[in-house]
Amino acid sequence: MATAVGARVEKVSVSAYEIPTDAPESDGTLEWDSTTIIVVEVTAGDVTGLGYTYGPKAVATLIDEKLTPLLTGPDPGVFADEAGRELRNAGRPGIGAMAMAAVDIALWDLRARLENRSLVDLLDATHDVVPLYGSGGFTSYSDARLAEQLGAWVDQGFPRVKMKIGREPERDATRINAAREAIGDAELFVDANGAYDEHQALEWADRLVAWDVRWFEEPVSSADFQGLRVVRERAPYDIAAGEYVYVLADARNLLEARAVDCLQADVTRCCGITGFCEVAALAYEHGLEVSGHCAPQISAHACAAIPNLRHLEWFHDHVRVESLLFDGVLEPENGELKPDRSRPGHGLELRRADAERYAA
Repeated sequence: MATAVGARVEKVSVSAYEIPTDAPESDGTLEWDSTTIIVVEVTAGDVTGLGYTYGPKAVATLIDEKLTPLLTGPDPGVFADEAGRELRNAGRPGIGAMAMAAVDIALWDLRARLENRSLVDLLDATHDVVPLYGSGGFTSYSDARLAEQLGAWVDQGFPRVKMKIGREPERDATRINAAREAIGDAELFVDANGAYDEHQALEWADRLVAWDVRWFEEPVSSADFQGLRVVRERAPYDIAAGEYVYVLADARNLLEARAVDCLQADVTRCCGITGFCEVAALAYEHGLEVSGHCAPQISAHACAAIPNLRHLEWFHDHVRVESLLFDGVLEPENGELKPDRSRPGHGLELRRADAERYAA
């Protein structure tokens, strides 16, 4: 990704903010009580582009040490190629790709603002709106809180919602009952976050039919391509994975193994908007749709740009964080997000005074 013709990045600022969750949260394999966001700002003249990713503070250090010199040095080249080489020995997958993502998003935003265009128009979007699914339903929630959260999304017009399972399998039948009762005929998705082995995943694949589940995410580890394919061949509904796609080879591994019915991709992990579009193009070649993972405010623009979009995850934590830190956030209408074409770039502005309360 390069900036607009004639523009030169003169300054790069990197900040980390840690926002406590509104309640303890957990899924099938992890527990957490805060979310860390890394914000990158790139400035050319009097115009600044903003990007971000979710990850440890080490991402900010990596950007400062390895990527900032590429943008402000004497010969800033095409960022994605230069960054890939710079991170070769540091490790491009994982936090390297996340660091690239934050900078890539900021560069796309900067270019759009320099051209006084919305990001969605700069990307030549193929969709005016992006379908959503509500996502939360953490295993740490009481049944009442679970039902309240999922039911509220359906009441707001979301046609589909997702809950976490797998931490305490003995509780999950009761929890899924509560979810189904709360959402009525809306589509129910479940996410095990890789909590099961293949045998357990197959057992749950059969059991979930009773609740008319339409989407089973990471029934086994996303690195277990064989296990995902076996569960996919058994389940009469969609098996999904891909949120841990960092580089294009990660997506290719899932696709060539025929491991998923719908490929997930996270614009803040897979090297940014540039990488997200590459992943979507590869999925298109394999005849599969893509579901955007989290970070809804920037993902809305990236998702609108790909022809094989299915939907985007309206993830509880990231919705809170982005609303706390940014002005210009999009609000869903009838379970959809509509990128704002009236504002240059992605339209987000960092509220510095509010953000400093959470400085990491």
